[in-house]
Amino acid sequence: MRQNRNELLRAVRYALYVGTAAAVGLTAAPAFAQDEGGDKGETLETIVVTGSRIRRVDLETSSPVFVIDKSAIEKTGKLTIGDLLQEAPSIAGAATNPSVNNGGGSGASTVSLRGLGSARTLLLVNGQRVFYNDVNSIPINMVERIEILKDGASAVYGSDAIGGVVNFITRRDFQGMEATFDYGVSDRDDGERKGGSLTIGHSSDRGSLVVGVTYNRQDAVSAGDRDFSNPALANNGESIYALGSGTIPNGRFVVGRAALLAAGIDCGGTGAGQITRIAGRPGNSASDFRCYVPSGPGNDTYDYSPFNLELTPSERAGMFAAGNYRISDNVEAYFEAFTNKTRSNYQLAPLPLILGASQSGVVIAANSIYNPFGVAINSGGIRMSVAGNRIGNFSTQADQLNTGLRGNFGDTWNWDAGISWARTNQKSSLTGYYRKREVADASGPSFIDADGIARCGTQGAIIAGCTPINFLGLDASTPAGRANLAALQALAVNPSNQDYSNEKIARFNLTGEIVELPAGALSVAFGGEYRKDYQYSQPDASSLITDDIGNCLTARDACAAASSGELSVREFYVEFFIPVLKDVFLAKSLNFTLGSRYSDYSAFGDTTNSKIGIEWRPLDDLLVRGTVAEVFRSPTISDLFSGVAPNAATYNDPCDGLTPNDPRRSNPACAGIPGGTFVQTTQQTSALSGSNDKLLPEEGKSFTWGVVYDPSWLEGFSTSVDVWRIYLKNTIGALGTQTILNQCFNTGRFCDLFSRDTLTGGLGDVEFVNDRLANIGRVDTSGIDVSFKYRLPETAYGNFRAALDFTYLQKYNTTRVEGVPSTGFTGAGSYYSSASGGDGNYARLRGIATLAWNMGNFDASWRARYIGPTRFGEEVATSDSPDAGTTIAPTAALGGYRTGAYTYHNLQFGYNIEPIHTTLEVGVDNVFDKQAPVLWQYGFNGNTDERTYDTMGRYYWMRAGVKF
Repeated sequence: MRQNRNELLRAVRYALYVGTAAAVGLTAAPAFAQDEGGDKGETLETIVVTGSRIRRVDLETSSPVFVIDKSAIEKTGKLTIGDLLQEAPSIAGAATNPSVNNGGGSGASTVSLRGLGSARTLLLVNGQRVFYNDVNSIPINMVERIEILKDGASAVYGSDAIGGVVNFITRRDFQGMEATFDYGVSDRDDGERKGGSLTIGHSSDRGSLVVGVTYNRQDAVSAGDRDFSNPALANNGESIYALGSGTIPNGRFVVGRAALLAAGIDCGGTGAGQITRIAGRPGNSASDFRCYVPSGPGNDTYDYSPFNLELTPSERAGMFAAGNYRISDNVEAYFEAFTNKTRSNYQLAPLPLILGASQSGVVIAANSIYNPFGVAINSGGIRMSVAGNRIGNFSTQADQLNTGLRGNFGDTWNWDAGISWARTNQKSSLTGYYRKREVADASGPSFIDADGIARCGTQGAIIAGCTPINFLGLDASTPAGRANLAALQALAVNPSNQDYSNEKIARFNLTGEIVELPAGALSVAFGGEYRKDYQYSQPDASSLITDDIGNCLTARDACAAASSGELSVREFYVEFFIPVLKDVFLAKSLNFTLGSRYSDYSAFGDTTNSKIGIEWRPLDDLLVRGTVAEVFRSPTISDLFSGVAPNAATYNDPCDGLTPNDPRRSNPACAGIPGGTFVQTTQQTSALSGSNDKLLPEEGKSFTWGVVYDPSWLEGFSTSVDVWRIYLKNTIGALGTQTILNQCFNTGRFCDLFSRDTLTGGLGDVEFVNDRLANIGRVDTSGIDVSFKYRLPETAYGNFRAALDFTYLQKYNTTRVEGVPSTGFTGAGSYYSSASGGDGNYARLRGIATLAWNMGNFDASWRARYIGPTRFGEEVATSDSPDAGTTIAPTAALGGYRTGAYTYHNLQFGYNIEPIHTTLEVGVDNVFDKQAPVLWQYGFNGNTDERTYDTMGRYYWMRAGVKF
């Protein structure tokens, strides 16, 4: 391919530019090439830029790309890619990471570009799809650079490339061996981490082979050891309060007023009262109980936050191998394979046993030998603290192999034919659970037989193998309590589940020049791909769902459904690069890129998505660019066939405070609530979420336009500005518990998706919500990306480099039910708790500023990460909660439910010991020990947004690297 003087000048300038980006840290830069072999001269002439499959000379194209170089990765001191990527300014929303304890625990980190979620961000390794979307599973020591395409690319890569694409370019042609050793610990002497890696490589004229292994271990951090996460908090519509759970170790029992008065207990009111066992009492007589205190100083609520984790523990080992062998001058074989095994776990407070036939099945029978009140107790809750914490253990194995042949013919044509195979196998198990039916039997009718032995059942219907248990007196401090615990422990069960999935891909790509035009060569890339996914999930017998509302043989939050399914797709694409003008007035170059991709899915049919891009360079130093692209996301095999599972959802009841003559009595959302005054007694309910095999793809468009200015009169300086917008229709998601309740209350829709506890003695709380996936909504988001970089002239005091990258989120509007504005929210500048079904954190401004210095064998860097202020976007109740405790911070103190901007400062120092080929680095993250903001979300995940803010505090790390 021809290469004029201006193109060579841009290539040399780009090389200097890359040096600046690599030294500075997380900075935006034009896309690197996906090197496809050959010497360095060939690489300059024939490259593939992320976002296109056409080989070209130009490094700067119509699509903006954010680059993280290997040197930048090392300077951050990160042990996993997830920790690194989630600092990028274009990341927003609610991507998971190891700080997510409630709803996480697998050790995985995902990427949510533009805040659109990990399912709308495509992951690639050397241009090939990554099957398992945990970026922590990719060995960090094998990554040469990370390219983040901030543009819709469904026409190029197919499904999921909506928010953008993350392409991991791995190391090649490595010669020798290097080893690294890492250690880190927090300022509070917890969260210790250890890691190491080894890379070995050899290359020759015929080919190369590189192999890398990595290992790291991260210790847990307790939520009780951080001020912002202890105690648990909630909101009553006016203030933030310390509020624990109404399910407490000594039990909260709802007993009819007449029975309480007969026992000498008066808790006031006209209806049933709530009582709790006095600590240290056996619970055998009514005198062992007192009235339950739901609020105020000295309230009886249970603070479960100290038993939860702020950082989940993990242990991870991985291996990566890549090689190529030149079979002839024009054909070479290649392969890349990686494997990773992760062990991790979450930890939650002990199981809350909610009394009631429709909840746990546990009803303390009126004729139980342990019931001193003579009436059935079927409402309330007991925290099973005697059984210890609930722990979910995960063991995840992820493997992938990409292999094939590639070559060239003629002067410009290149081809690639290959296959990919990948699998993920995850085993999980739970502790702290019991067999529900046997527990229910042990709480039911009982009697003492003629031999003085306690029996379950009645004289004429004894339940064999059952021992009555006094659930009113579960207390290890008394002999009777310990006997109860022994009987209960015999009913313990450890549910388990196995999830397996695999993917097989066959592909072919061809690219080259068709004809020479006056402005350059008309180039084309085309090819096809066949992809087949398979998945199954198999719970054990104790956790297998047995009915339509998510029940199984143990507690509902441990239940899961068996499922299996497969999904296949055939795809064909074509892409053209059309040079229109060159070296004319106000057009040093003017190029267009056109592309289209046809996809035929077995689940729903076909779809075609196209893209157009423009690159106009009026001057050598100035590039104006833009794209318009159709984007789509196919429902994944998990969306279609993963089955259903219950989860604990939080909500504010629109019927809270209902009185006998309240006009809300006629509202369908309040149907079934018992007479008298209704008070919401719990802010959690059981929701059934999961797959839907009737789903259709999401569809939308992506728009970008911007400028790149690289002035020749100021060597080392470059800047870019890109404006973007993305909208999606028919978005796949769950309505969310709060949306379902509010829509039923406001419009009468979705009332059939939830039920209340309306059995005799029930309080009317929402007991179950059906919240499965559906094509329901719309997302519309837009913003601006800005980047500045400057490599200062060399001085007597060393070399200095500076960079600033930030993203301004102008708009993020979501409608959960398209066409129903009341189900949406304006997300820009807001935080909607993911624990309550929200989409996460959408600060308007996020950025990274870096300053790097080196002189001789010394180097240092400073990196500042900025997260703009946010307002709390939760929908809150309009009346006071009866369980509101001591006020932590009133509305005024929080600035009207707002949190200020947060900036985290990180420092790194390094020294290269040349005689022994060793590099030493030390660093401090979060130098000023900035604590995460307190955000009320019912105690979930430490009262804060653990997906966005630093939860560790000040953290020290060191690294030693040796090369041979």
